[in-house]
Amino acid sequence: MSNLLSQSIEQISREKGITPEIIQEALEDAMVAAARKYFKTEEDLQARYDPETGTIDVFAVKKIVEKVDDDVVEMSLEEALGVDETFELDDYVEIPKPTAELGRIAAQTAKQVIFQKVREAEREIIFEEFSGQLGQLVNAIVRRSEGRDIIFDIGRTEAVLPYSEQCQNEEYKPGDRVRAVIIKVHRLSRGPQIVVSRSDPSLLIRLFEMEIPEVYDSTVVIKNAVREGGERAKVAVASNDDAVDPVGACVGMKGSRINAVIRELRGEKIDIIKYSDDIVDYTTNALNPARISKILIHDPERKILEVIVPEDQLSLAIGRKGQNVRLASKLLGWEINIKSAEEKKQEILSQLEKMSGPSEAGTLANLKGVGEKTLSRLREAGIESLQDLASKSVEDLAEIPRLGKKTAQQLIDQAKESVPSSSGSESPPEVETVQAEDQTEEAASAEEVLEPEAASEPEADSEEKAENKT
Repeated sequence: MSNLLSQSIEQISREKGITPEIIQEALEDAMVAAARKYFKTEEDLQARYDPETGTIDVFAVKKIVEKVDDDVVEMSLEEALGVDETFELDDYVEIPKPTAELGRIAAQTAKQVIFQKVREAEREIIFEEFSGQLGQLVNAIVRRSEGRDIIFDIGRTEAVLPYSEQCQNEEYKPGDRVRAVIIKVHRLSRGPQIVVSRSDPSLLIRLFEMEIPEVYDSTVVIKNAVREGGERAKVAVASNDDAVDPVGACVGMKGSRINAVIRELRGEKIDIIKYSDDIVDYTTNALNPARISKILIHDPERKILEVIVPEDQLSLAIGRKGQNVRLASKLLGWEINIKSAEEKKQEILSQLEKMSGPSEAGTLANLKGVGEKTLSRLREAGIESLQDLASKSVEDLAEIPRLGKKTAQQLIDQAKESVPSSSGSESPPEVETVQAEDQTEEAASAEEVLEPEAASEPEADSEEKAENKT
């Protein structure tokens, strides 16, 4: 019997992956529950498993006192000395209870208690195991959907993929095999809940570590990664070895390495950015492939900068629905405001006009031939400044009531003579020159004006450029 009980404990321990001590404790609790039910007593019953004999002893514990107030849990010293002469006051006496009579009651109770204890132990083991795997990759099989959430089989237990952690371009069918990353582990009454994600940036980092040896061995370091799950991601990488190009290592021969990651993410576009400690170079790389004319750092403490780009690069720099600049801003940890060169020029000229105040050549009202009625008509047409007037064509002004082409030409000529002339070239305006000579509010607020080298491309090599098109 003893040998059989010991073998049963060892077998359950192996099958359930829990320690024998937990099973022994469950057996002791079961015997106590059965004894209390059989003897119908309020005594302090306890049980002890003896691994040598393979038996479980049940006994009532009583405290030795001088005067007994409750004989259920207390025993007089005189009575205790009759059991053992070595007893003293405040000692505890163990009074054995017969277990042979428990029979079927003990067996049923033991089965229930052991089942409950084993289940609790399994849940605790699963909780501890997955709590130590936060941020780690797991292979999962889609089992079913519950509302908008997806339930995965991840081996020893199930995991939930909430709708908020799904990529919007993905659909899941039972039996599909996917990879996900563990982001949370909750302890619930029904057992631990493992929460996984397909949209978290840590999934992208784990996939890079799996597919790119240089990332796995830390030759190439991922400085930061940001995603809009299922659509686009940006990853900043740096090399600890001068002989290793971080971008090229991540892209691989003909894009073989990065394409493996893209396939796992079901077509998500990935921009691999070369990291730099210089915020100007880092910003230039992050907004690649858009060409940047100037970068103005407005507030280093609050991390706010302004990027000036040619007119034809504005939409490329901002991206579809602002996605490119939004991801770049998250990657850098800076607020990025993008403006075209022409927009910035008009902003500075407008500030100059406000600072200079009214003058003979500084306002519409002082142009020759412009009275109150003409001034009113110009403003109704959206012309508020000399710059607005100078940018109009004769045909535009001729559409204004009671303003002929001859008068329109005269007004345009006067306006052009009163505002700074433009070089007419396609290169961005020299914002630095305007700031240095005229000390506009923009010059006062911008702590530093930094300009990338003329006609320079972002530092990424040809493989990087190819990747940014993915």
